[in-house]
Amino acid sequence: MAQYDVITFGETMSLMYPEGSRGLGTGGKLEQSFGGAESNVAIGLARLGCRVGWFSKVGDDPLGAGIVKGMRGEGVDVSRVLRTSSAPTGLMLREAVRGKLSVYYYRAGSAASKLAPADIDEAYIGEASILHLTGITPALSASCLDAAFAAVAAAKRQGVKVSFDPNLRLKLWTIEAARPVLLKLAEQADYFLPGYDELQLLYGTDDEAAILQRLRQLPGVSIVKSAGAENWIVTGDGIVKVPFAKAERVVDTVGAGDGFCAGFLAGLAKGYGLEAAVQLAWLVGSLVVQAPGDWEAVPTWAEAERLLSGARHIER
Repeated sequence: MAQYDVITFGETMSLMYPEGSRGLGTGGKLEQSFGGAESNVAIGLARLGCRVGWFSKVGDDPLGAGIVKGMRGEGVDVSRVLRTSSAPTGLMLREAVRGKLSVYYYRAGSAASKLAPADIDEAYIGEASILHLTGITPALSASCLDAAFAAVAAAKRQGVKVSFDPNLRLKLWTIEAARPVLLKLAEQADYFLPGYDELQLLYGTDDEAAILQRLRQLPGVSIVKSAGAENWIVTGDGIVKVPFAKAERVVDTVGAGDGFCAGFLAGLAKGYGLEAAVQLAWLVGSLVVQAPGDWEAVPTWAEAERLLSGARHIER
């Protein structure tokens, strides 16, 4: 039996944001947290009762120390996180003014951007059932791109399944640069987790039939987020459409896709079939958007079970 249900890796940045709807640069107080696609997924998995590890490279500074401490406090194994004094921990600032969310990144030359194939611990990856990665990591630097493919190769050698969320970020690279890299990773994934809007960009078409044809040619399973009011499960045998209801209210959409991935992977870890795992994924993602923060609103497994079963909450 694997020691970890999922191991993931990638950059996590310190996050600072003003209180309430006050904008940045106004002299008000700043709240502090942290966020990153892969660490968001790791925290989600830990809260859902899974055994999960996350590794990265952080600066030997208070921001990096705070991230590691916070991840450990959420129940995530951080024993393979690397620290360096030669580069700082990345930073992001966020503001929500008049309903518009803006994020500013200070990550160029960050410690995580220095990740390289030599930092990939194959034995550690081999302790997992699934390795999860996103398309953000290969966008950070040439060495990170090599590290992403090295991690996938290590997982293949160790018999570990690969989960891949393209998490396309056009602030980091152009679609022309991203497309061949992300499609190659999709071809190597056992579970490909794109959004429908990402597929339109990656495949260069709005034609649903053409997109489905491309997905059915992939060797793994594709779980497509938000194709209209449905999520899709696509294999070489066909497509299953899983309807979902929109969240009752939307406060902060950041982290919704990460919550979806955490829910899906948690479902697999608990032995769910694909459709049930997708339903859990939707539930977690819908809860994340109803509160501010990247991962703060991810439910515990007890909360998720109660909501899945429709049980009524008894306060006292």
